[in-house]
Amino acid sequence: MSTRNRTVTDTFTLLRRNLRHTIRYPSMTIGSVFGPVIMLLLFVGVLGKTLGRGLATASGAHASDYIGYIAPGIIITAVASGSMATAVAVCVDMTEGIVDRFRTMPISRVAILAAHVINSVLTTVVSTGSVIAVAILLGFRPHASVGQWLAAGGLLLALSIALTWLAVAMGLVSATPEAASNSPMLIVFLPFVGSAFAPASSMPAGVRQFAEYQPFTPAIESVRALLTGGPVGHHATLALGWCLVLGATGYAWAVAAFAKPRAH
Repeated sequence: MSTRNRTVTDTFTLLRRNLRHTIRYPSMTIGSVFGPVIMLLLFVGVLGKTLGRGLATASGAHASDYIGYIAPGIIITAVASGSMATAVAVCVDMTEGIVDRFRTMPISRVAILAAHVINSVLTTVVSTGSVIAVAILLGFRPHASVGQWLAAGGLLLALSIALTWLAVAMGLVSATPEAASNSPMLIVFLPFVGSAFAPASSMPAGVRQFAEYQPFTPAIESVRALLTGGPVGHHATLALGWCLVLGATGYAWAVAAFAKPRAH
């Protein structure tokens, strides 16, 4: 069997293992999937009228359009939230000794990490799908063509893979699962200091510049434009550039951390 075929086989074997763990211990996964849905219900059902009036004042949009504005932001938040469960799962494997056992077996080293990445991406797909379904029930009406849906899905997939590799690296360098659960908090928090819930132009100076140039705002604006039929502009290029930078950084960091002997 060639090295490439062995890597693919090992990846899917370990993916089945990770999926079984996800089913048997679903608490983190449930939080990743339903947390963004609860957030959507809160911002639309409880705070929607007030925030919608604020959006109308800031951008000239109608107050009832807030669901169309916030739904793409919550979708991106769902992608970011999946990183926490990934970091914890990787750290648990590293601290419980199973990875040390894997190292003594003829298993592809990349497959051990890639299985976690694929498992996380599958969970993120379920999470974002749940957010979109609930948003439509709440009144979100996308005006996207099939091509725009595919483009939005491709961007979300690229962002999910990039953030997952970062989360894998954070899990590898964390001393305990508790520390691993805290490491990705910056990733989860960043969409809130972007254009997910309010236009960056409405923010104070300093915060506005940070919101405009941080990684999540171009992704949010791209998905928002694609799903609502607006102009994407340069946001898609910036978003894909950030995905490439974050993904390459996370992958290099994860591979280096995995190769380094872990202190016990």
